[in-house]
Amino acid sequence: MTSRRHFLATSAAAVAALSAPSILPRRALAQQANWEDWDRQVTPVPYDPESSNPWNLHPRFLPHRVQANLDLRPGDIHVDAVARYLYHIEEGGTAMRYGVAIGRDDLYQPGVFTVGRKAQWPQWTPTASMIERDPHYAEWAGGMPGGPENPLGARALYLYAGNRDTYLRIHGTPQPWSVGYRASSGCVRMVMRHIMDLYDNVEVGSTVHLYPAEQRSYTG
Repeated sequence: MTSRRHFLATSAAAVAALSAPSILPRRALAQQANWEDWDRQVTPVPYDPESSNPWNLHPRFLPHRVQANLDLRPGDIHVDAVARYLYHIEEGGTAMRYGVAIGRDDLYQPGVFTVGRKAQWPQWTPTASMIERDPHYAEWAGGMPGGPENPLGARALYLYAGNRDTYLRIHGTPQPWSVGYRASSGCVRMVMRHIMDLYDNVEVGSTVHLYPAEQRSYTG
């Protein structure tokens, strides 16, 4: 089990995500021509990560560089399910902190995972359990193509346990007002522009620490 002492100077972390991938290769390839336009649609003009806020988020959920414990490995991700923060550890003892939404009720799943793959404007297929809980998802049982209204948003990080896809995701959301809350079917949601910034700096193979939502400790 991951030690609670091995976290940030400002907080410990936790999070999880549930969304199944859909394989729609022809449709996905055809959509690539739209990616740049969609990126522009979800990017404020002008855009400054630490101050742009057309989503009316609480200011603490805007991206911010913070100090991190020096023993944390650069490239790793830690998410605090209590404070609703995701931290991406950088070289030199700092981390980028982002606001997130996490899974509602008992859908939260702590653990340690690996980024198995990354996708831009990914397609989304609800799992059978998601359709059972939310029958309106049945409309997309065959998969929803990527786009600004897609639940996975602009970017997605797919979390694996070994070689197994866990169906856990860190991804953008067309519902930015949900950031800061327990709102998803298990997924870690981020503002689309923020996940775009994170995505560019995360490598496949990076470790993601999802800490229990019931616990929180300070190391500072």
